[in-house]
Amino acid sequence: MKIRRRKFCYLIVFLFSLSLLADSCTKSNTDTSSLYTPTAADVTAKASLVDLQQGRSLYINNCGRCHGLYSPDSYTSTQWTGIIKNMAGNTALSASEILLVSKYVTKGK
Repeated sequence: MKIRRRKFCYLIVFLFSLSLLADSCTKSNTDTSSLYTPTAADVTAKASLVDLQQGRSLYINNCGRCHGLYSPDSYTSTQWTGIIKNMAGNTALSASEILLVSKYVTKGK
C-alpha cells in the first residue's frame, strides 16, 4: 500500500512540474508599447516597411513568448546579429522569418 501511495505522490509532483514547464513559455503580459513601430522613414536599402512591420510582429509574437522584449536600441546591429543567431534554434521560425526579425531589431541595417 505504501508503494502505491508513493507512486501516486511522484505522479502528482511530475504532473505539477510538467504543467509549470508548459506554462513557462506562454508569457502573456509582454508590454510592447516601448518598442519602436517602423514608419516609412525607417526604410533602408535592405529592409522595406513591410519587412520591418512583419519583423516586429514576429519579434513580439515569438521572442516575447519566453522572455521580455528588448528595444532594438538596447544592442548594436552586431550584437543583435549574434543574439538572433544564438536564439534562432530555440524557435520554430523559418530562415526567412528569422531574417525579418533581424531586419526589425537592427532597424534594417
